[in-house]
Amino acid sequence: MIKGDNMTNPTSYNVPYGASIKRIPQAAIAPAKTSKDLVSDHESDAFYFRSLENSGIALNARQIEAVRHDQGPLLTLAGAGSGKTSVLVARAGYLMNVLGVHPSHILLVTFSSKAAAEMKQRIAALPGITSGMAREVQARTFHSFFLLLLRRQGYTQDIFSETRYQHIVLKRILRERGLQDDYEPETLLSVLSSCKMNMTDLNGLPERSMDERNIKRILRQYEQWKADQRKMDFDDILVFAHKLLLSEPSLLASLQQRFRYVMNDEFQDTNKLQYELVRMIAEPQNNLMVVGDDDQTIYTFQGASHEFILQFHRQYPKARTVTLDINYRSTSSIVGLGNEIIRHNMRRKQKTLQATKESPAAPRYYRPGDTDDEAATVLAEIRSEVEQGRRSYSDYAVLYRTASSSRAMLEELVIQNIPFVHDGNTDLFYEQWIVKPIIDHLRLAMDRRSFAAIEGILQTLYVSREKGMEFIYAQEKLRPKKGPLVHLLSLPDLKEFQKEKVKERIELVSMIRDMKPADAIRHMRRSFYDVFMETADGRSFTQHKEMLKETLDELESSAKRFDSIEAFLGHIGHMLQMHQAMEQLRSDPNADTVSLMTIHKAKGLEFPVVFVIGFSEGILPHSSALDAGEDSSAKGDKRPKTVVQADNGQKDAYAALEEERRLAYVAVTRAKEELIVCSPAYYRGKKANVSRFLTAVFSAPKPAAAANTAAPRAQAGPGPAAAAAKPGGAGYRSAPGSGTGGIGGSATASGAPKKLHTVPAWLCTSGSCPAWARISSAQESKRASKACPLCQAPMRRGSKEVPV
Repeated sequence: MIKGDNMTNPTSYNVPYGASIKRIPQAAIAPAKTSKDLVSDHESDAFYFRSLENSGIALNARQIEAVRHDQGPLLTLAGAGSGKTSVLVARAGYLMNVLGVHPSHILLVTFSSKAAAEMKQRIAALPGITSGMAREVQARTFHSFFLLLLRRQGYTQDIFSETRYQHIVLKRILRERGLQDDYEPETLLSVLSSCKMNMTDLNGLPERSMDERNIKRILRQYEQWKADQRKMDFDDILVFAHKLLLSEPSLLASLQQRFRYVMNDEFQDTNKLQYELVRMIAEPQNNLMVVGDDDQTIYTFQGASHEFILQFHRQYPKARTVTLDINYRSTSSIVGLGNEIIRHNMRRKQKTLQATKESPAAPRYYRPGDTDDEAATVLAEIRSEVEQGRRSYSDYAVLYRTASSSRAMLEELVIQNIPFVHDGNTDLFYEQWIVKPIIDHLRLAMDRRSFAAIEGILQTLYVSREKGMEFIYAQEKLRPKKGPLVHLLSLPDLKEFQKEKVKERIELVSMIRDMKPADAIRHMRRSFYDVFMETADGRSFTQHKEMLKETLDELESSAKRFDSIEAFLGHIGHMLQMHQAMEQLRSDPNADTVSLMTIHKAKGLEFPVVFVIGFSEGILPHSSALDAGEDSSAKGDKRPKTVVQADNGQKDAYAALEEERRLAYVAVTRAKEELIVCSPAYYRGKKANVSRFLTAVFSAPKPAAAANTAAPRAQAGPGPAAAAAKPGGAGYRSAPGSGTGGIGGSATASGAPKKLHTVPAWLCTSGSCPAWARISSAQESKRASKACPLCQAPMRRGSKEVPV
C-alpha cells in the first residue's frame, strides 16, 4: 500500500486486486557493454563505431549485429523501446561509410511523415555523411515514395485526401440512390480501403444480399467519379503503383537495380499491398531489412498482420534474425510487467526484454468503483502532483481501449478545468452519430418545435431528412403546429406502417418528457432504437458494429447521474461549450496539457507517467473479443479456441484475445517512469473483474503437463520468459508487506502429477511453427497430407503426449 492519505486519493497497491501472487515482475538489467567495449580498435570498421560514439551513439551487441548486416534478408525483432530508429539510421550510415554503398541505392520506407523526417534528419547528422549524401538516401513514407514514382511516370491526378470532401461526394451518391439515411460515408470508405489494401478487386465483392449489392454499386460509382474527375486518394497511390510495376517490367527492373538495399520500418504495421510492393523492389538481391515487433501488431483492422513477421523465414529461408531485446525507455518493473503480460500470447516470436533502468517504484493498481470514480481518482492524483510542483500536466498520458471509454474522463477533465489534448475523434461523446439521435429525442421532448432535433430523428423513422424537412417547413407556413413532427402524417408516398411509426414516436416523445433521462433512454432503446441500429442496412458493414451497444450503455450510465432530462441536456450543452474551448489547445504544441488518447493512437509514443484506464474484463479485453468465443461455440464450432482459424479468413476467440493482449502490452510499455493501472469494479452497472491479462501475471502458474495442451508458440523452447515466470525466482520481486501468495506446485488438486498417454497427431513440418493437431478418426488417419491451420505448411503424421 503506497497511497491513501485522504479521501480524494484512494488507496493504490503494488499488485492488482485479487492477486494470488504478491511478487512484482522485474526485468533483468541488461549488461552495460556497448560498442566501446565490444568493437576493438583493430577491427576494420572500428572507425565508424568510434565516430558514432563521439556523436553520442553507443550501440549494444545486438544493435551492432544488425548495423553490420550486409547481404541478404534480415528480420530485426525490435522490442518496445529498444532503439530501432537508431539501428536503422546507423545501418544506413554503415552502408555508406564502411561498405561504400552509394546513397541513392538505399531505400528506407516508414509509415508517418514525422518518422520519415526524423530519419532524414538523423541520417544527415551522422558522422561522415554530407548533406548531399543524406538527400540522396530515399527515406520516405510508402505513399510519398510511390506518389513520386507515379508523378515521374506521368500520373497527374489530384490527390483527393480531404475526408470532408470524400464524405460530401459519397453523401451525394447516397442521395441519388435514395440511401442517404442507410449508410455512413466513413463506413463505406473503410470497406473500400480494406479491399484495396488486401488486394481484393472491387468487382469481386459478393452480392449475396441487397446490402452487399448496394455497397458494391455505391463504391463502384464513387471510384468512377474519381476517375472522371482525375482524382486519386492515398490508397489509390499504392494500387496504381502496384499495377504500374506489374505492367512495366522494365520500370520495375530499374527500381530493383537502383535500390540495392531496402529497409522497412514498423514492419508489423505493413499490410498485404505494402509488403508486396517492398518485396518486388527488393528482388532479386533481397537485401531487405525489416524492423518490427510482432508483439505490437494492433492494427489488423487496417490490414496489418503479424504473420508477415512470423512467416518471414518461409518467404526468405536464408534470412538472419536479430532480436533487439534491451529496453531503453522504461524502468525494470514496467518492462517486467510488459514481459509477463505478453508471454501468455502463443502466436509470437519468443523474446524477453531486459531493462536499463532500475525501478524507484513499481507500477501501481487502483480498483475504483466505476468509470466516473476512476476519472475522479486519476485526476485527483494528477492535480495533486502538479500543484505540489512534482509534475507538469504534460508529463501525463491517459490511455484507454475504445472511444466510449473516455466519456467519464473527458467530462471530469472539463469539469475540473484541467488542460488536456484529446488525440482522437474531435467530436464529443454526445455528438457521435450513434448517440446524437437519442439526444435529439430528448431535446424534442423538452421542445416540440426544435426543428434541429426533428431533423436529427427522421432517419430513425426511415424518412429522408431532406424531403422530410422540406415538407415540414412547407406545411408550417400553411398551418403551424405546436408539434411540427405531426406534419409527417400527411407526407406524400408515406406508407401505412411508417404513419404508424410516426404516431408512436409522437406519443413516445410526449411520454418521456417527465421520465428520468436514464429511464427515457432505456425506454427508447427497447421501443425502437436498438432494433433500428441493428437492422439499418449500412450498420452491418461497419468495423465498429460491436461498439454500438457499449456506446449506448455508456450513454445510459452518464444519464443516471441526473434526475431530469432538462438537467441532463443542460450538462450536455455545458460540456459541448467547454470541450470546444479545450480543443483550441490542440494548435499549441507547447501547451502544458494532459494527453488523452486510445492505445492505438499511443503506439510509438512515450510519456513519463501513464495511466491505463479500463483494465477490466469487457473493456480490455474488449467484449467483442470475449463474444467471439461465444459466437463460435453457438455455431457448433468445437475446435479448440487456441487455434487461429485460417480457413475462414476470420479471427477466432483466441486470435482476438491475442490482439487484445498486444494492446495491453503496448499500453503499459508507453510509460517511462511511472505506470498506474485502473480496473473499475463496475462497468455500466455490471460487475467487472480485473482483466485476465493482469490476473494471469499475478496467479500461480499452470502445471507443466497441462501447458502441453496450450496453443503452439511461433517459436518454441524454454527461454528467459520461462525462468521469469517462476514465482519467487528470477524476474520477480516481493511487494512490500506481502506474503508468498499461496503458491502451489502440484500438477493436480490432489498434488499428484498428471498421467500422460501418446496419441496419433499431425505435426507441422515448418521449422518455425511447432503446431500439431490430434488425428481423431480412422478416415483422417488415411489422409496423405494436411495443411497446418496456423502457417499453412504441410503436416506429417506422428504422435504427441497429452494428459489422460
